[in-house]
Amino acid sequence: MTEAIRIAIAGATGRMGKTLIEAVLNHPACTLAGAFDIAGSPALGRDAGDFMGIHTGVIITDQVEQALANAQVMIDFTRPAGTLEHLNVCKRLGVKAVIGTTGFEGEQMDAVKAASQSVSMVWSPNMAVGVNATFKLLEVAAKILSQGYDIEVIEAHHSKKVDAPSGTALRMGEVIAKSLNVNLKDVGVFAREGITGEREAGTIGFSTIRGGDIVGDHTVLFAGIGERIEITHKSSSRMTYAQGSIRAAQYLMDKATGLYDMQDVLGLSQFKV
Repeated sequence: MTEAIRIAIAGATGRMGKTLIEAVLNHPACTLAGAFDIAGSPALGRDAGDFMGIHTGVIITDQVEQALANAQVMIDFTRPAGTLEHLNVCKRLGVKAVIGTTGFEGEQMDAVKAASQSVSMVWSPNMAVGVNATFKLLEVAAKILSQGYDIEVIEAHHSKKVDAPSGTALRMGEVIAKSLNVNLKDVGVFAREGITGEREAGTIGFSTIRGGDIVGDHTVLFAGIGERIEITHKSSSRMTYAQGSIRAAQYLMDKATGLYDMQDVLGLSQFKV
């Protein structure tokens, strides 16, 4: 029988962290090897399964190296600065990484890429299988609707989300821009206010909604004359991200180094449009 993958969870006391712990504990091919969070978290010193009423023997710590000492893979959905610190420990220990953190700036993303020269990792702004299928649909739609259609990306998330637009929305824009042979930095419109004038042809607009406990909704609107095409993905549970993360962890097991995304994990990269 294949040995279970030993997984450590970053940000273990947050909403996504707890969802990841639940997914690992319920997956037959995985075992929880570590759990850590920032100093000062009230859950430090407690069993990682307490919120489920399960004794795991894994104690939540703020010592990253201790939490990763027995892990093969770290799953991290925290924040850019923290993720980069965690990756430095992964490099020292040879731990693979699944990164769902969004909001990386240019130099931070360069640091992620540099880390992948030492350990293998999957980074994706969205780990959900359905979202990654949506990326492929957008690639097709953008090529078909490349003329005569205005493109808008509308996303909605909970009130606690700290970055905007979402990483998923930006990736959608990047996928569309690449299909149109343009650079999103040149055609993206991220704010409108006041007398903006007519919409400039060829731009990709973004609208952001923040409120309540919305897990994540994304719609891309292709608006033409006399018709509108909408491609929408709605998440009702963070478990979709957690399940995708476990698939990513399994994918990495035979990879020594390199940076991959969920298109690679799901085999979607091979489907050319």
